[in-house]
Amino acid sequence: MSHDLLDLAATPERLRALADAGVLTPQGLEHALRLAIATPERPAWRRFLSAVLLGFGSLLVLSGVIYFFAYNWAELHRFGKMGLLLGAILAACIAAWRLGETLAGQFALLFAAVLVGPLLAVYGQAYQTGADPYELFLGWGFLILPWVVLARFSPLWLLMLLLVNTGLGLFWFQVADGEGTTLMLVLALVNGAAWLVHEVFAARGLPWLSGRWLPRVLAMMTMAPLLGLSELLVAVPREADTSSRFGLGLLVVVMIAAYFFHRQVRSELFLLTLDAVSVMTLLTTFIGRILFKTSDFDAGVFFVMALLIIGEVGLTVWWLRAEARGPEEA
Repeated sequence: MSHDLLDLAATPERLRALADAGVLTPQGLEHALRLAIATPERPAWRRFLSAVLLGFGSLLVLSGVIYFFAYNWAELHRFGKMGLLLGAILAACIAAWRLGETLAGQFALLFAAVLVGPLLAVYGQAYQTGADPYELFLGWGFLILPWVVLARFSPLWLLMLLLVNTGLGLFWFQVADGEGTTLMLVLALVNGAAWLVHEVFAARGLPWLSGRWLPRVLAMMTMAPLLGLSELLVAVPREADTSSRFGLGLLVVVMIAAYFFHRQVRSELFLLTLDAVSVMTLLTTFIGRILFKTSDFDAGVFFVMALLIIGEVGLTVWWLRAEARGPEEA
């Protein structure tokens, strides 16, 4: 978090603190509070609703295309299936080209990128290529890579990462025949690398990376596998392997890095919430394992666990509110 007071969010608590310190007059405080909690104007609501409806509309059309092929699979000739999909992809690409770097154009390109997957599936089914499912997802990602790079559209990058995650998972179990814990560690490293790259380029001021929803999704995709590995180590220590131990250590490193990011780079309470949820989950699992192992009175253990969770939630809310006020006011 920046130490410059002008970089802090104008929350009602901070504004009242400035008024108490004599920096703001009562009239200035009233005007500042109106600005801080003002309802968005009509143009802002229109832009928001337009983006939301456009996104949901694209998803509904895509689902309609997929269900159309699923329902009419037996009646359609293979050339008809591929021709319809190619026509839809071509139409979406033309729409993206004509609309340019607008939101509608970017959604059109996302539409085309998603349809590449069904096209590959239809081609593989029609000609019996014998390709494994992981090759479908990795090939899908490889084919749409130029669009992803050129579009500069966060949902397309997320689609690309999901395809890589799915392809790696299928390859791990179908070809490599590896351990699930190792796969979780690999996915955490891949997603963590994507998260780090996003933050580095966002810090350089790239406009299309200014939004915060994608790094938050990447943070969850990074910390969720690590938390799963850590839970295995805490809940069943005898069954834990090297990947689980390394996952717990890496989770601690990511949590510390997220806290320093919040303090030194950008105020990001969402990351602190992920830290708090991770600590609460591990602590509750550890205490629950000990209580259920050492006590025969299950009803009493459940009562103690309920009190523990209530206390954890209360402490977390207090901590997050203190962090929201900033180091100068905490």
